[in-house]
Amino acid sequence: MSPVRSAYFRGLRASLPFTVVAIPFGMLFGVVSTEAGLHVWETMVFTIAVFAGASQFAAIQTMQEQAPVVIVLLTALAVNLRMLMYSVALAPHFGTTPLWLRAVMSYFLVDQTFATTIVEVEKNPRLTQSEKVAFFFGTVTPIVPAWFAAALAGAIVGRAVPPEWALDFALPITFLGMVAPMLRSLPHVAAAATGIALSLALAWMPFGTGLLVAASIAMTVGALLDAWTEARK
Repeated sequence: MSPVRSAYFRGLRASLPFTVVAIPFGMLFGVVSTEAGLHVWETMVFTIAVFAGASQFAAIQTMQEQAPVVIVLLTALAVNLRMLMYSVALAPHFGTTPLWLRAVMSYFLVDQTFATTIVEVEKNPRLTQSEKVAFFFGTVTPIVPAWFAAALAGAIVGRAVPPEWALDFALPITFLGMVAPMLRSLPHVAAAATGIALSLALAWMPFGTGLLVAASIAMTVGALLDAWTEARK
């Protein structure tokens, strides 16, 4: 097997376990979106166009609260700001990739594909550009169809899904499983702790705007502490 094909299948295997949470998570979004009044086709257009589970949930929630359009957009943007940090982390490894290919990769950049890819490229610095790209798309292969199919199934089933299935466990379990191993430095821990504390303290703010404030302050705390740590070195 060629090194490129080998890298692709390593990515596929590394990402495959995430389908265990991606499937119920996608089904939950389909259910929630139909309960919010979206038709099946609207749910799928939303899912395919955005392809960002957490921000999709955030947008649906603020829409149900009759929030102004600007609040819906800002909330979804705040939730997805981590993608900017993901892109910065991956840029040294994929910066020489053709622009059109990076544009395609940016669409498929989600928590699962980032988490598995960054571990691989940092663990194996001798990988060629082609192997890195192949590994990334290997991580995409099981996640994307699982997410789309699960969202469609959830939208079709809708309210028929019994509450005792407790599909809402998927979101916190997914984030805990990906984020916890990455909290390896003081700035990371400080940013996470700040975000958690402020999100709880500001839960009273309307339309979930407390999340916007908490995320902004948490990222600032992490960035300042990271700069201070580097300066000390």
